[in-house]
Amino acid sequence: MTTALYRRYRPESFGEMIGQSQVTEPLMTALRSDRVGHAYLFSGPRGCGKTTSARILARCLNCAQGPTDTPCGTCESCVELGRGGSGSLDVVEIDAASHNGVDDARDLRERAVFAPARDRFKIFILDEAHMVTPQGFNALLKLVEEPPDHVKFIFATTEPEKVIGTIRSRTHHYPFRLVPPAAMLEYVEQLCTQEGVEVEPGVLSLVIRAGGGSPRDTLSLLDQLIAGSDPSAGSGAMLVTYARAVALLGYTHGELLDEVVDAFAASDAAAAFAAVDRVVQTGQDPRRFVDDLLERLRDLIVVAATGQGAAAVLRGVSAEDLARMKGQADAFGPARLSRVADLVIATLDDMTGATSPRLQLELMVARVLARGTDASAPAAAPGTVAAAPVPVERTATALVGAR
Repeated sequence: MTTALYRRYRPESFGEMIGQSQVTEPLMTALRSDRVGHAYLFSGPRGCGKTTSARILARCLNCAQGPTDTPCGTCESCVELGRGGSGSLDVVEIDAASHNGVDDARDLRERAVFAPARDRFKIFILDEAHMVTPQGFNALLKLVEEPPDHVKFIFATTEPEKVIGTIRSRTHHYPFRLVPPAAMLEYVEQLCTQEGVEVEPGVLSLVIRAGGGSPRDTLSLLDQLIAGSDPSAGSGAMLVTYARAVALLGYTHGELLDEVVDAFAASDAAAAFAAVDRVVQTGQDPRRFVDDLLERLRDLIVVAATGQGAAAVLRGVSAEDLARMKGQADAFGPARLSRVADLVIATLDDMTGATSPRLQLELMVARVLARGTDASAPAAAPGTVAAAPVPVERTATALVGAR
C-alpha cells in the first residue's frame, strides 16, 4: 500500500511551496520581524496549498527555535506537524463543513480559554471556512476580534466572499493562485526523477493541462498514471506512455490532431471526415475533440506569430513537434488560421447542450473545408463577372450528406 504522491511530497516549509510567492514571502518576512497577526484568511482554488500553508505557519509559530520562518524539523512540534506526524494537541484542525453552527462556535470559545498544553500558541485551523453559518461566525466574532495572547486563527476557504465581512476585516487575507504551467512542469519533472519514473514526451504537458494549475490535482493524476504503468523494457523503471496518458485523461491523440490539421490545410474532405469518424468510433467526446483542436490551432497561431520564439511560449513541446507545427502553420498562413479558429470557437459554443454533438462536429469540418476553398479560389479576371459563391451552409450540408 503506497501513500499518495500529494501526501508524500506535501511541503513542510514555505521554501518548498511552488507558485505562491505572493503569500510565502510576506509571511516569512512577518515571521522574521516578529509581526505575526492573530488571525489569517487563506483563500484560493482547491488544491493550491491553503491548508498546507496553514500547517506550515503553525510549525513556524510553535517551533522550539521559533517563531521562525524556517521550522527546524526536529523538535517535537515540528515532527508532530510534519508529513508523517500524528498531529499536535495545540494545533486544532476543524472541518467547518461539519462544525459550522453556534454550538460549535461556543465549544471553540471554551477551548480557546485554556493555555497551550506544551507549545507557544494554541492554533485553530478552520478548513472550508465558508461553510460556517452567519450565526456561527457572529458567535466567534468577539473571540476572533480580541483573542487571548496564546491563540491564533487560520481560516482556509475557496469562497472568501461567503465569509462575513466582520470576520474578514479582522484577518490578514492572503489570496492563493493556481500555479503557472512553467513552474508546475519543472516541479513534476523533478518529482518524476526522484521517483525513478520515465515519461514519454508530451505526457507531462497533458497532466499539467488536466490538473488545471492545482498541484494536488496534478499529482493525483500523475500518481494514477504511474500506478497503471508497466516497467520499461530497458531500464526496469516505471514508464508512463503517451498513449496510456491520452486514453486515461480523455484527450485526443496528437497524431489524430495532426491528421485533421493536415487535412484542413490541404482541403482534403475525405481525410478530414475519416479522422472525425475515428473520433466517434473510438468513443471520444466530440466536444473534448473540438476543445483539443482549438488548443492545437492556438499553438499553431503562436508558432506562426513568434517563429523561433515559440519554444519560450509552448513549454514542454519538443523541438521535433515544434518543427512539425511550423510546417502546419506555414501551410495555413496566419489569416486562414485565425478564420479556422473562429469557426472552431463558434462550434465549441454551439455544442454546449447540443442534442447531437457529432452533427455539430461534422458541420464544423464542412464549414472549415468550405471556407478554405473560398479563401484559395482565384480572383476573377478584369472585365468578367465572378460566379456567385456557394453559401457556406449549403456547402456544409452537401459535404455531410455525401457521407
